[in-house]
Amino acid sequence: MTITTKPQTEKHKDYPLPEVVGSQTEVPLFDGQHIRYVNLDSSASTPPLVKVRQAVEDFLPWYSSVHRGAGYKSRLSTHLYEHARDVVMRFVDTDPSTHVVIFIRNATEALNLLAHRIVLEPDELIISTRLEHHSNLLPWYRRPHKLVELTPDGRINLEDLERLLKEHHGKVRLVTVSGASNVTGLRPDINHIARLAHEHGAMIAVDAAQLAPHRAVSMKPLSDPEHIDILSFSGHKLYAPFGAGALVVPATLFADGEPMLVGGGSACLVTTTGISWATGPDLEEAGSPNVIGVVAMAAALKELMRYGMERVAEHERELTAYTARRLQAIPGLKLYGPSWDSMLTEKEDRLGVFSFNLDGQSYVKVAAVLANEWGVGVRSGCFCAHQYVAHLLGISEADSTEARERLIAGMPVELPGMVRASFGLANTQEDIDRLASGLEAIARGDIRATYVQTESGDLEPANSTHPFAAHGESFL
Repeated sequence: MTITTKPQTEKHKDYPLPEVVGSQTEVPLFDGQHIRYVNLDSSASTPPLVKVRQAVEDFLPWYSSVHRGAGYKSRLSTHLYEHARDVVMRFVDTDPSTHVVIFIRNATEALNLLAHRIVLEPDELIISTRLEHHSNLLPWYRRPHKLVELTPDGRINLEDLERLLKEHHGKVRLVTVSGASNVTGLRPDINHIARLAHEHGAMIAVDAAQLAPHRAVSMKPLSDPEHIDILSFSGHKLYAPFGAGALVVPATLFADGEPMLVGGGSACLVTTTGISWATGPDLEEAGSPNVIGVVAMAAALKELMRYGMERVAEHERELTAYTARRLQAIPGLKLYGPSWDSMLTEKEDRLGVFSFNLDGQSYVKVAAVLANEWGVGVRSGCFCAHQYVAHLLGISEADSTEARERLIAGMPVELPGMVRASFGLANTQEDIDRLASGLEAIARGDIRATYVQTESGDLEPANSTHPFAAHGESFL
């Protein structure tokens, strides 16, 4: 997929790779030894950039409540808060004369807000896909919807999408799709999907929570048939984990109707006879906003633009190809989604996300061994994408239904899943070598600790010597 972008005027060819907080932190292993932590869980969340931490520390003495405050600190905080909207606009390459930026907690809140505010006529519906993260799936379960089917290797079936659009021509209000999968790293051709949606009278919304930290994004002008109408992302996946995200929407979209959250700031005037609602972003940002989180997110976006998103992408492409070469050689490792060949030859520009299983080992145990014996942080399970993971694992609809019924009845269910390794700016080939070494050891049965199941279902080393509880209490 190719996304056309305008030149990023803040990019400098020799600007250094942004530093990430905690990239040299050592963690304890099960036997009491300490080792540098390898964070391969960026698809879930990212630590802050060093520049972001500095921006927060610099801003804290000046923090005050925004909007309507007469004091200098309040006016300064308001200025920075509103300036952050311009930074978001530049980052996603859209026009402030046609769009507005609404600050929210994360992409989940953004998509729930969107689902709440889009009022469907009796015969209208939403189209989403089976590839989606639950953030872009569950909100639409509350509305009339159809889900696009997938190809066997996990891609969105564009023929099925076109079939649904033709079948419901003029009745599809919105096509909503992930910009990149958090399970396979696949990047749907969102510009082609946008063209199809617009040809059939629908808008398109892109959940860019996974895409935005890794590739340049352009929403494009409204005159372009491949433009993106609505886009959302989370700061915590963009090296600013301080509780802010953004929803970018056409300025006219929320002009009518009532906000999802009401309170301070969402109304211009309240009398005994009625309410005069605010307009623009104020309408959807009731209450005291997360000013510090917004400042942090804007600092992260500016730092990424200075470095250049194409350079971010190139770093990840090289690491992805290297990882494919290392993991392909591990006996019994099954990769889900794109083939090894597509990654080794760079036939498609996918993100650095690898979901896999090892023959003879549970996904929970593989993740536990990597963490406790190798100091490698990965994620295991279904990654809040149950339908997609079930499809990739080949689990039938009947088996999924049976598992759901057992859960409802309170009966034990052994849920299937995978192990996921995902990359960020701080990762290196050395990190991949550690991951590969750990997986090679597990594959040959070289597991040093004895593992016991906790009440939460996780696996922990028996008689572990690392001071986990004491360490956690030291932060409070």
